[in-house]
Amino acid sequence: MESTSSLLQSALTPAFLLVALGSMLGLFTGRLSRVVDRSRDLQAIYSETKGQEHDRVVAELRDLEKRIHIVNRAIACGVLSAITVSILIGILFVIEFTGLQLGRYAVGAFLIAIGLLASALILFMAEVRFAIRNVRISEEYLELPRRQKRD
Repeated sequence: MESTSSLLQSALTPAFLLVALGSMLGLFTGRLSRVVDRSRDLQAIYSETKGQEHDRVVAELRDLEKRIHIVNRAIACGVLSAITVSILIGILFVIEFTGLQLGRYAVGAFLIAIGLLASALILFMAEVRFAIRNVRISEEYLELPRRQKRD
């Protein structure tokens, strides 16, 4: 019984990582959903626009396409990380119940999972920065006094 409880304690840390990954994937899919919705809205008005407004719609659609690809890669890294964590938990159970010396595989799985997690977070940060960089609020909407005008 004592070894089973130590096994469960060892598996608990990766299980918490799975919970965190699930939350992150929910966040990523939420962002993806918003970007897709915005792109559909713009596609609906695409044929009705002309001149500068049309150019603005096309430019924003191009940016949204890039954001969709970035978020999709972040989701893929997050899912692969979660799969790797699940494999890690399986390895821990195999080690406990068979006595096989698979410790290096457990360590490898953990390192891969963390690397994929870091990649997902980096991609998420890149998508957020890309989105922010491409949003510029016109000064007319900010209603700034003349002295506070932006450069």
